[in-house]
Amino acid sequence: MRKIAATLLMALLVGLIASASAAEKVTVSGSTTVLPLAEVEGEAFNGQQSDCQVTVTGGGTGAGITAAGEGRSDIAMASRTIKDSERSKYSKNNFQQFSIGYDGICIIVSKPIYDAGVKAITKDQLKDIYVGKITNWKDLKGPDAEIYAIAREEGSGTRDTFNELIMGSTTAETSGVKTVSMSSAEIKTAVVGSDKAIGYVGFSYAESGDVGILQYDGVNPNVANIKSGSYPLARHLYFYTWGQPTPCAQKFIDFVLSPDGQKIADENGFVPI
Repeated sequence: MRKIAATLLMALLVGLIASASAAEKVTVSGSTTVLPLAEVEGEAFNGQQSDCQVTVTGGGTGAGITAAGEGRSDIAMASRTIKDSERSKYSKNNFQQFSIGYDGICIIVSKPIYDAGVKAITKDQLKDIYVGKITNWKDLKGPDAEIYAIAREEGSGTRDTFNELIMGSTTAETSGVKTVSMSSAEIKTAVVGSDKAIGYVGFSYAESGDVGILQYDGVNPNVANIKSGSYPLARHLYFYTWGQPTPCAQKFIDFVLSPDGQKIADENGFVPI
C-alpha cells in the first residue's frame, strides 16, 4: 500500500513539474512603481491557469523598455510614456502601448518633519529644494534642520516625470540631491530611516502611514484627484510590448485590464482605469 501511495505521489509530482515546464513563459520587467502591481497580478494570473507562467522583475522603466526592444522581456512596465529615442532605437519602431492604471507621484517627508508642521509644498519650493536653493526646513516653517533630498536614478520613469514636471526638463540638474536611490522602495526606506528627508514615490508606496505625504500646490494626492487629473503629478502607468504581444502576454494584459485585475489594482493601492 505504501509503495502504491509513493508511486502515485511521485507521478503527481512529475506531472506538476511537467505541467510547469510546459507552460509558456511571460517575462515582465521595468518600472519599480508598477512592480508591486505586476507581482500581485502575476501571482493571481498564475494561480488561475496553467498554460502561461508570468515572472516579474524591476530595473526601472528605461531598462524594461530596452529589455522588451531587445527581446529579453515580453512586457515592459513603464511609469511614463515611451520616448521617441526609445521607439527609434529598434528597427521596426513598433512598440505597442497598454494603459493599465493611474498613479500619482507623491512628495513624502520624514515623519518628524511632517509632525513639526511641514504638511504642504509648492512647485517652486520643491524645485528650489532639488536645485539646492532651499537647504533648511526652517525656510518651509519647519524645524532648524538640513534638508536631505533623495532622488531616483537615471533611467527611472518616475525621475523623468518628476524632473519634467517640477524642474522643467528630464535632464535638469538637481544639485540639492544628497542621495540617488535605485527604486521607489529604496527612497521610502531612506525617508523612513531619516528625521529630515524628502523624496518622491508612486502613490502605492506612500500609503502605509510611516511617512508624511505632502499636499502639492494645494491638492492632496488621493484616488479621486489622481483619477480626475486634478492632482498635478498624476500620470498613467503602462505595459509595452515590442510588436504584437505573444498569446500568453496578451492573456496576462487582458487579465490585468479585466474587472478582476482592476479590482486587484484597487486593493493594492493603485488607481484603476
